Amino acid sequence: MTRYNFKKIEEKWLQIWNEEKLFKTDTAKNSKKYYVLEMFPYPSGQIHMGHVRNYTIGDVIARFKKMQGFNVLHPIGWDSFGLPAENAAIKHGVHPYEWTGKNIEEMKTQLARLGFSYDWEREIATYKPEYYKWNQKIFLELYKKGLAYRKKSSVNWCASCHTVLANEQVINGECWRCDNQVQTKELDGWFLKITDYAEDLLHDLKMLEGKWPERVITMQRNWIGKSIGAEVNFPLECDDAMRNIPIFTTRPDTLFGASFLCIAPEHPLLKQLLIPEKQKEEVERFIEKMRNSSDIERTAEGGEKEGVFTGLYAINPLNGKKLPLWLANFVLAGYGTGAIMSVPAHDERDYEFAKKYQLEITPVVVPEKGMPEDAPWTGEGKLQNSGEFNQLSSEEGRKKIIQSLEEKKIGNASVNYRLRDWGVSRQRYWGTPIPMVQCETCGLVPVKEENLPVVLPTHLNIDPSGQSPLKKDAGFIETTCPVCGGKATRETDTLDTFVCSSWYFLRYVDPHNNDAPFDSETANSWLPVDQYIGGIEHAVLHLLYARFFTKVLNDTGAIRFREPFSSLLTQGMVILDGAKMSKSKGNVVDPQQMIERFGADTVRLFILFASPPEKELEWNDSAVEGLHRFINRVWRFMQRYRSFLTEGFDAESHDGKKKLDLRHLTHKTLKKVTEDVAERYNFNTALSALMEMMNALTALADLQKVSANDLAEAVETYLMMLSPFAPFVTEELWNQLGKEGHLLNCLWKKYDPAALVETTMTLAVQVNGKLRGEFQAAQDATKETILKEAKRVEKVIPHLEGKTVRKEIYVPKKLVNFVVS
Repeated sequence: MTRYNFKKIEEKWLQIWNEEKLFKTDTAKNSKKYYVLEMFPYPSGQIHMGHVRNYTIGDVIARFKKMQGFNVLHPIGWDSFGLPAENAAIKHGVHPYEWTGKNIEEMKTQLARLGFSYDWEREIATYKPEYYKWNQKIFLELYKKGLAYRKKSSVNWCASCHTVLANEQVINGECWRCDNQVQTKELDGWFLKITDYAEDLLHDLKMLEGKWPERVITMQRNWIGKSIGAEVNFPLECDDAMRNIPIFTTRPDTLFGASFLCIAPEHPLLKQLLIPEKQKEEVERFIEKMRNSSDIERTAEGGEKEGVFTGLYAINPLNGKKLPLWLANFVLAGYGTGAIMSVPAHDERDYEFAKKYQLEITPVVVPEKGMPEDAPWTGEGKLQNSGEFNQLSSEEGRKKIIQSLEEKKIGNASVNYRLRDWGVSRQRYWGTPIPMVQCETCGLVPVKEENLPVVLPTHLNIDPSGQSPLKKDAGFIETTCPVCGGKATRETDTLDTFVCSSWYFLRYVDPHNNDAPFDSETANSWLPVDQYIGGIEHAVLHLLYARFFTKVLNDTGAIRFREPFSSLLTQGMVILDGAKMSKSKGNVVDPQQMIERFGADTVRLFILFASPPEKELEWNDSAVEGLHRFINRVWRFMQRYRSFLTEGFDAESHDGKKKLDLRHLTHKTLKKVTEDVAERYNFNTALSALMEMMNALTALADLQKVSANDLAEAVETYLMMLSPFAPFVTEELWNQLGKEGHLLNCLWKKYDPAALVETTMTLAVQVNGKLRGEFQAAQDATKETILKEAKRVEKVIPHLEGKTVRKEIYVPKKLVNFVVS
């Protein structure tokens, strides 16, 4: 019997698959298409177990769909711009261009080693001009439509990374990349008007219900943050001209309970107000303190509420009451109007603030059971202390008060969103150059499309501090104006790397197009992506931006669909000893070492068997070894099977027992595996069924209980079912059996419903209530036959010899019990 030599087998089939271009997709043939895609990797140089899990899941789906007769598109590429590559290159003293190219080649070899069925002819890399040219083209389209603009604003600044971060890239007040505390800074920068699509992004989440994880939908819905209420103008009482402070509230029914107003410390109106001298120094100190705090930190749930009185007052337009104007850390200039009315009797945050600074608390909404003690009432009730609106319900009060505001022209019904415009300017070098120039005569001017790409120079020395060398390179900066031909300077900011990944799934269908980002007809015939796979951490980053770009491209007529990913699977993390694998924690398991030790098939099987895809996966060395033993068991059985075929079988075994219904076992397993993969992605339970079938096959083959035809069907079906999970060993065994072609090109069999009807049953045999053995009998066997067969069970005979059977008990289809003495 030949030994299972996984190294030799895997090297052999990798070469054959590559030479025959087995995984190439012809996108011209779009009938019964299936597009499966995993989020593409940063080329860090080494794949990790998170990569292995993500891409193994995608590969099983791709192979399964291919065998079901679909024309499968399964591409791969490299998200190769951005901070990770630049910082790593600086650390290792090489240029990011060189570092990125080298890492891509290394990771390609590692991914191919795992047998992933990628069409490598569609490979893209976002750092190549032939890709980022189209980033620039799309940016110019956004600019033409008024969706890209430049402004000075308060931004999230990471001093460690020397760049601006979008709100979505600040996690708990820290940089999503380096965990450094984020500060607020005033800068000029480019923004994309994602807020113009807030309602579309929110509404279309309904299209994804049941197809995307509910958790992701909820995260996006909360991030967009639609609020329905009213905008109200509060006049400011000043020594100079009267000014209004507009506020947005979701509870206009509480307007009469406003005790004070809060304004954001960075609100532009503050520069126009005359702060009294006795408050001025304290106000300025507070503003400076807030500059060094991020928006996320300031608004974090449970964070300390801080403020300072400005010495100024506003007027409640409904009752004329004077309200002190405070600066507060939890009010942001970029959210709503940058100011709020504070009603401490009916808002927990306002209540905490009012208690801290001893401000007035006036209840105006009373619940049926009365106001709670030492806590605000945030629910519905009857209005009081609200003038003409007293005794109205909260719901009716909101309607009537909004109506009154509009009649008096002091406010109106309004909708607000938490979502802010996407800041895409990055002050780093390694990114797509923004195709805009500044002309002394013409101002900001877009680069002409025929002059794209604006090429990122790759000869520049990189500053170890992270400062962009573009700002010092005259050859890059100095240019001519596309309008007047005069002197102009290039924009030195580069685009956020998330721009690259907001449309890359479209490039895969037409990756070599030199005239456009993609061909519209090809894109429309292949997209949306049927199955997208990636981490939950991208729920309000990449996924939100990709949805935004898709809607913009739909509005331009480039594509006909409005959502990029029909179905989404978010795989759980790979953990070791209860913690996420990371180099900093020293708990990393190297996939390459595992592949060298056990083979790619074993690593794939463990990744799929240890946990359902959406759950965390705990690494377990002994479980890996167990999966390796399973493959060896399959291998040994198949070697025996070849000799059994030449010997032939009898339908009945030599001891007269009824044969086990192998067809039933085969089609029962086929049904289970098909449904687990096709409907639920429960790869672990599918593999469990295959392990159970192998146990049964091994026992049957050893005892020669089955016909050659049934066993041949079982073996072929088994290799077909196992092949998406363990493609190397199954391909080798298929070839050893003399089968033509590749398993990947074999059509997935359909189970036979008739074969699912069980013709045999397994019965336990007890003697004096203790289990002594088991046997199989026909489903329609009589009680007399069953009792007779039970006494013949080899392990039962010794417990009956020399004994008197006092009683014979038969529990139908379950067990036989002999009472003896």
